[in-house]
Amino acid sequence: MAANHIALYVTGGIAAYKAASLVRLFVKAGHTVRVVMTQHATEFITPLTMATLSQQSVALDNFAPPKPGEVSHIALADWTDVAVAYPATANFIAKIAQGFADDMASTTWLATTAPKIIFPAMNSHMLHQPATQRNLDQLSTDGVAVAPTGSGFLAEGYAGDGRLLEPSEAQGFTDYVVSRRQGLLQDQHVLITAGGTKEAIDPVRNLTNRSSGKMGYALAQATLAAGANVTLISTTGQQPPFGITYIPVQDARQMQAALTERYAASDVVIMAAAVADWRPTSVAQEKVKKQPGQTTWHLDLVRNPDIIAGLGAQKSHQFLVGFAAETQDLIANAEKKMAAKHVDMLVANDVSKAGVGFGADDNAVVLLRPGTPPQYIVKAPKREIATQIVTAIGRFLQANY
Repeated sequence: MAANHIALYVTGGIAAYKAASLVRLFVKAGHTVRVVMTQHATEFITPLTMATLSQQSVALDNFAPPKPGEVSHIALADWTDVAVAYPATANFIAKIAQGFADDMASTTWLATTAPKIIFPAMNSHMLHQPATQRNLDQLSTDGVAVAPTGSGFLAEGYAGDGRLLEPSEAQGFTDYVVSRRQGLLQDQHVLITAGGTKEAIDPVRNLTNRSSGKMGYALAQATLAAGANVTLISTTGQQPPFGITYIPVQDARQMQAALTERYAASDVVIMAAAVADWRPTSVAQEKVKKQPGQTTWHLDLVRNPDIIAGLGAQKSHQFLVGFAAETQDLIANAEKKMAAKHVDMLVANDVSKAGVGFGADDNAVVLLRPGTPPQYIVKAPKREIATQIVTAIGRFLQANY
């Protein structure tokens, strides 16, 4: 998501130590973070720690001398773009659900009109008490985003519900909640493929390529941040960020089936996967053993379905984006593919260059659309490339649809 002013409320539970890592993640992502602590939170982690990590003063005391002409809790509430309570104890949840305002944290929270997110953390018995559930329901009714809790080993020494989401999960949930509110692809249904397909030869071998799926995952994050409802079809097995529907596949035909099932309901389809052109004519049921004296192995191959050409032929309302990984004559070959596959935008990159393309963290691409000059995007991290691609898609859709 875009850089925001995040007010991070830390309340008095054993999980408060995790808030330090969340501050670091938010700051690293470019956000400005002000930490608000309850008095009980300072028993678990110090204000000095939070001030050092956030590089901002910590709000703790309602009666600290304010700046001239400023009401402290109102000024902080007005500054806030996103309010995040991590961890949110049962006590703090009860207070904000009922509108109590008896310390700096609850007073500032009550004065905040920006989007609010809470991350509950408590013993499983406390979590499942009817009173706690009523308070959580009330907060949801009031428009507060309530994150799920995890299950596992608790501080009390036994397993149960109520574990605080890990900092990386909390960051993903926050991004997801904020992205739901505005973006170039607001409420669009986006279907993305990622990774290189794997065509089985026998139970232990397959034909594949060097695609890591990094570009597809970056596009999934960028489209989510743009407000879209995202489905990711991938061969990598890596779980995407919170809020993205994940469909695991292995080979080209499985990917084609997953796309076909969801194509009609999609508004934007981004084919970032590297789909194998060929597959073995048959798959051995047992591992193929080399024979004494054998020096060659002839493998018969058959063409895989041309997935993107099929989607292009079936288009009704979808905006179809293809990818072209080339090693020579980049623009000429990419333009031929764009015309042949009937795509609305084609992202071309020269994978022969060092440090970009398959497996790399960076990329450099050219965006092509029928009847328009190429748009060159210089080498940058794939997450930045993805944001520029999604921005181009969103602006085109807003202007033409």
